Amino acid sequence: MTKNIIEPNQIKKESDEIYDVIIIGGGPAGLTAGIYLSRARMKILILEKLIAGGQAILTDTIENYPGFPDGISGSGLMQNMEKQAADFGTIIKYEEVVSIKNKKDSEIKIIKTLKNTYKSLSIIIATGAEARKLNIPGEKRFLGRGVSYCGTCDAPFFKGKKIALVGGGDTAIEEALYLSKFAREVTVVHRRDRLRATKILQERILSNKMINISWNSIPLEIIGQNKVEGILLEDVKTNKEIDVKCDGVFIFIGYLPKTDFVKSILHINDKGYIKTDENMMSSINGIFACGDVRQKMLRQVITACGEGATAAYASQKYVEELKGTVYK
Repeated sequence: MTKNIIEPNQIKKESDEIYDVIIIGGGPAGLTAGIYLSRARMKILILEKLIAGGQAILTDTIENYPGFPDGISGSGLMQNMEKQAADFGTIIKYEEVVSIKNKKDSEIKIIKTLKNTYKSLSIIIATGAEARKLNIPGEKRFLGRGVSYCGTCDAPFFKGKKIALVGGGDTAIEEALYLSKFAREVTVVHRRDRLRATKILQERILSNKMINISWNSIPLEIIGQNKVEGILLEDVKTNKEIDVKCDGVFIFIGYLPKTDFVKSILHINDKGYIKTDENMMSSINGIFACGDVRQKMLRQVITACGEGATAAYASQKYVEELKGTVYK
């Protein structure tokens, strides 16, 4: 791949503040990239919309991250990563990115937030994903009044109450197990006759007396007056409707990648994920993607960290080639 060499004086003419790499997103992928690039003494910046840590901070216990045999809370692990990145010199600014683009006849990328405009030679997109919605009647109306997408956040509000939980993957089952510590009863609603979750999680939920499973069921409507009072289900085999009384509905049916701001410039798959090569490079030279925003098979903290490290190293080499400082 041929790139134009950018001389230091050329960079100064463009702007007094051009970063080597700007990382968009401060979850495990973004923080790992920050650690690697800061250690390489690159001029970098992380732009995070809300709070560092991403979806991982909502996880009660992460027990499959190597080095923590007794598990560690998601918030604890992310706080450690954030501190580690800061200790190496990583700076995080809390701003929402609304667009990125290549400057014509230049290798400089333009990043616009709601507050500022930034320039960088390379970009790493690590914006992650957000909870997928059911899009059924009552879901939006009762958000915050019984409908939730975070068990760790809202479980204490449902102590001694009945809960319905929609989903059958790892996240859903982990959350169901956590909610069972608070609720009187948890009904897991799953559209198939078997779970998709890891076997050890299946074993735990099937042996948990606080949890029952409504197999072959899909939610039709969340019912209530001023708050959630139940959920209407349909048996996909018999088409029979079932009214399940509950005080809360927790929804864990997957995630939607946060890629709206790059859909017009990058190659995106039919599910909205960014397509990359093995080095995390997107369809535009110098723009990389890692973590849950990227098309891949497994979405875990450990894979996000690995991809963050790869993206960091690849972006470092990309910038060094632009500057003509790459070690050969």
